[in-house]
Amino acid sequence: MNIHLFVPCLVDQAAPLTAVAARRILEKLGHKAIYDRRQTCCGQPLFNAGFRHEARSLAERFVRLFADAEVVVAPSGSCVAMVVKHYVELDLAPAIAKEWEALRYRIFELCSFLVNRLGITDLGAYFPHRVTYHASCHYLRGLGERGAPRQLLEKVEGLELIEGDWGEECCGFGGVFSVKYPALSRHIADRRAASLAAGGAEYITGVDDSCLGHLTQAFRRLQKPQQTLHIARILANAVLQ
Repeated sequence: MNIHLFVPCLVDQAAPLTAVAARRILEKLGHKAIYDRRQTCCGQPLFNAGFRHEARSLAERFVRLFADAEVVVAPSGSCVAMVVKHYVELDLAPAIAKEWEALRYRIFELCSFLVNRLGITDLGAYFPHRVTYHASCHYLRGLGERGAPRQLLEKVEGLELIEGDWGEECCGFGGVFSVKYPALSRHIADRRAASLAAGGAEYITGVDDSCLGHLTQAFRRLQKPQQTLHIARILANAVLQ
């Protein structure tokens, strides 16, 4: 099928290899991955900061841009949750709201798309390392997705998936939250990083580079050896750079 790839702002600016990996995965499966250079932000940062009018403008642009897409896939649970769950709160123009109602069922986070839409769990990936999965809040609580990433990781050859009793706590990022409450954000991140590091994994993975980047800073503050890596890069056998 023709799959439009939506690349979140943070991925575009700070983690472009995640987007490259996502496209590599989709094309490996025989699909046509389309990247429309006109795409911009989904509007989540403005929405979270209370700027509803500005967020609405970006949301309506997003809907217009992808209205005719067969399916939209993004390597981010956070941005997908924004589109699927929160656009309804923005009082979209009636015509745009109608298009959004149809589009919201055609936009997926990458892992959910692979497992729940395509029924694929084994991509033939190889990653000989100890890995722990961190569930990001918007993906877990916003979209209600828990199993897809683990199902994919369990099929990666050489990968040892380390599970523990550290629960599913937030990493403390929360976008605007980390800016407005930096001390609290760091405290939450350090607590989460310490818990994850206790499992002995070499890599912490997840579906959102925003969370992983925040945890990376916490591991550095705590002088822990763990590294973070987006799950798309594991599944695509992307090399760390």
